[in-house]
Amino acid sequence: MALESRLELKLSQKLVLTPQLQMAIKLLQMPQLELSQTLTQELTENPFLEESADVASSEEMTKEERESDEPSEEQDDAEIPLERLMGIANDDYFDERSYDGRDLGYFTPGNVTQPSFEYFLSTSSDLFDHLIWQLRLSRESEEVRSVGEILIGNIDENGYLKITDEEIRDLANADPETVERALRLIQSFDPPGIAARDIRECLQLQLRALGLSGTLVETIVLNSLDLVGKRKYAQLAKMYEVSLEEVMAAVKIIEGLDPKPGGNFFSSAVNYITPDVYIVKAENGYQIVLNDEGLPRLRISSYYQRLLSQKNAIPKEDRQFLEDKLRSAIWLMKSLDQRNKTIYRVTESILTFQRDFFDKGVNYLKPLNLKDVAAELNLHESTISRVTSNKYLSSPRGIYGFRFFFSNAIPSDAGEMSSTTVKEMVRKVISEEDASKPLSDMSIVDIFKSQNINIARRTIAKYREELKIPSQSQRKR
Repeated sequence: MALESRLELKLSQKLVLTPQLQMAIKLLQMPQLELSQTLTQELTENPFLEESADVASSEEMTKEERESDEPSEEQDDAEIPLERLMGIANDDYFDERSYDGRDLGYFTPGNVTQPSFEYFLSTSSDLFDHLIWQLRLSRESEEVRSVGEILIGNIDENGYLKITDEEIRDLANADPETVERALRLIQSFDPPGIAARDIRECLQLQLRALGLSGTLVETIVLNSLDLVGKRKYAQLAKMYEVSLEEVMAAVKIIEGLDPKPGGNFFSSAVNYITPDVYIVKAENGYQIVLNDEGLPRLRISSYYQRLLSQKNAIPKEDRQFLEDKLRSAIWLMKSLDQRNKTIYRVTESILTFQRDFFDKGVNYLKPLNLKDVAAELNLHESTISRVTSNKYLSSPRGIYGFRFFFSNAIPSDAGEMSSTTVKEMVRKVISEEDASKPLSDMSIVDIFKSQNINIARRTIAKYREELKIPSQSQRKR
């Protein structure tokens, strides 16, 4: 067959996501904090976007304000030099306002001495600082303290040593005896149990600090810690030929030990949940309020609009740049408006489907899936998924993620029930059980059968694990 080249025309259809559509999809799935950061970045990069200081809409503006924003004929005819646009009289501003420090944050009236800003900053001591402070107070040799610093640098946030003796010797270029002395020194520091290699050594170091070395407690920790976790106290009493009371006293001491001695020194910022939507109880029902706190209020800059409307005011390349930024700013504001409308509609649909939950509580939560909401709002299921991901709703019942209201259906004689409701029932049954005779999964199944709710035992076990509730043997007291 001869090889030949030729041109062909082929007609086909394909879905292409434009940059504007990609931005709209991205904004739709952003949570509150990420959206605030994105808008702040857009304010920095796009000259056509500026933050509005007031909350009044364009309809509420006075006639004078509207006339001042509208370009006049004289302004249209006058050309604004590019140097004036780029300068913005920054030097004049700082020459006028910063000579006394008023706008720089350290204006001092009279001769009154103000405290430094450093006095208002506080830092909490972490585990590394706490151990280094004790190491510097020790009277060991410089070589031992040098190895000790390496050891402290390899202790994780829970207080465990994450480096082997061979690696320590290679890093410090020290002999085994020096490494052992440094390790024993660090393990004698506060908090007790620090620099252990495993849980048994951690608990043993804490027992040593309590003066319980060589006791029944230490023997159980070193040899039978797994039986303590399974609560097989009778087997422990038989194994060590002691009474059950002695075993229980030893177990009580073990339960008082800290398996993560470094946890109290690990500080992390507490991130509070910021709800995206508020549902407020009103006289005639519920009111939906979108949370815009912390979000900059955007508007199109009238200054740059007037500049762009003037012919021959700026070079062609700069005009093209401003036109692109104007289109980007307009599309961003349209996307934000569409995002707010979609979130409002989805919240309204959830409120309609789960009205009994908001009125009566979690036991009245109904089965719901994304397809039901998508069908009611005439939207695609993926759009509902983006709206409900990583977003929270504040209501008189508490703060819940949007996905909390979507759950599978569990069949029962009284009709379909939400899996979330069944989980709450499992939690309540276990919380009311006798600690000396905890309920098995099969016993919980029988309790539900008496309430005309037929659920398999494996389903109860699955829900119990999702709720992080221990098994029957581990709950026994």
